[in-house]
Amino acid sequence: MPSVLSDAPAHRPLRPARARTTSFALNSSILVALLAASSAPTPLYPVYQDRWGLTPLAVTVVFSAYSLALLLALLTTGSLSDHLGRRPVLVGALLAEAGAMVLLATAHGAGSLTAARVVQGAATGAATSAAGAALLDLADARRPGRSALANTIAPIAGMAAGVLAATLLVRFAPAPTITVYAVLAGLFLAQALAVTATAETAHRHPGALRSLRPQLSLPPTVRRALSTVGTGVVAVWALGGFYSSLGPALVRLVAPDAPQAARGLVFFTLSAAAALAVWTLRGAAPLAAAIGGCLSVLPAALLTLSGLHGAGLPAVYGGAALAGIAFGAVSQGALRLILDSLDERDRAASLAAYYVLSYLSMSLPAIAAGAATQRYGLGTAAHAYAVIAALLAVAALAALARSRHAAPRTTPDHLH
Repeated sequence: MPSVLSDAPAHRPLRPARARTTSFALNSSILVALLAASSAPTPLYPVYQDRWGLTPLAVTVVFSAYSLALLLALLTTGSLSDHLGRRPVLVGALLAEAGAMVLLATAHGAGSLTAARVVQGAATGAATSAAGAALLDLADARRPGRSALANTIAPIAGMAAGVLAATLLVRFAPAPTITVYAVLAGLFLAQALAVTATAETAHRHPGALRSLRPQLSLPPTVRRALSTVGTGVVAVWALGGFYSSLGPALVRLVAPDAPQAARGLVFFTLSAAAALAVWTLRGAAPLAAAIGGCLSVLPAALLTLSGLHGAGLPAVYGGAALAGIAFGAVSQGALRLILDSLDERDRAASLAAYYVLSYLSMSLPAIAAGAATQRYGLGTAAHAYAVIAALLAVAALAALARSRHAAPRTTPDHLH
């Protein structure tokens, strides 16, 4: 502690609280920036398609390369910060993220774009689990639930911000495929520097090299939570993957004369609605939030499909908004169920497991949708996707209903 504090003992109790608040805000901003960078290419996909002649399958492969690289990073480095500490993992990952932005800005075709997204996914996977675990380390007993809320709302708000910023740059910036990544690269460099000035929040443990072996070792409480809400997580993240990768193409199909900005804003609608849902439901019981979210998947799918049958863009945007409500509600409920009463040693690994399930659900169905679009057309692929998402939501509702009936005997009162 700096010696200057010894001259002002009255402020000594306040300085740690201020430092924790600053560190909490920094780690929240890191999650926002990481997910903003992940969604920034969505409004740019039509630009890339026009410039390089990318097929729908190529777009979903580029999109999914990020998710699959992120998954591999989560499986290998997801618990690394539990051993080395949050700071060194975050600094290294943020520097790699800045490098990925440079690669994206200089991409000249599908191959280089895919390679850049792989680097970005690996860096994001390492950083998200470390930043999310740091937020849990900084939990304040006077503000229960704040860390879980930040872990839920910061990534969703980041996705909304990234799509909106990239959409505006496509409309107004002279070189949108460079400008957005240059801004993000500068932001990541600044955050890496800021992390070096914060205090370490985790107690280091031996076994860092051993933790790099791909594995998902979960405490029983996390396994039970995932078995209860996992199908709902799959349903809403699959919808998110569809809108993020093929949403602009869907808007073009439904309204060919719509301005280019309308294509990117469909995913902004989803992510903004998700962030609003998370904030609105922050005090709701986790199981109730997850059930409500799964119920929203069904009208979301129907409304989106009605856009292909004459209802037009309002239906597509309405479906995206409902899908966002489902996304936010299920994510809020799932994370609170998973993160409740976690031991420090399990924090990063448990968050990694949640993100592994989430990004698998986002990437693999998106690749399948891209392949189906190329073979059968986007309309047919969208119908199949909506039906599968609805069936997953029904299965999730059944699992959640069973858990709700069992809750009085097996879970604390605040979970039901």
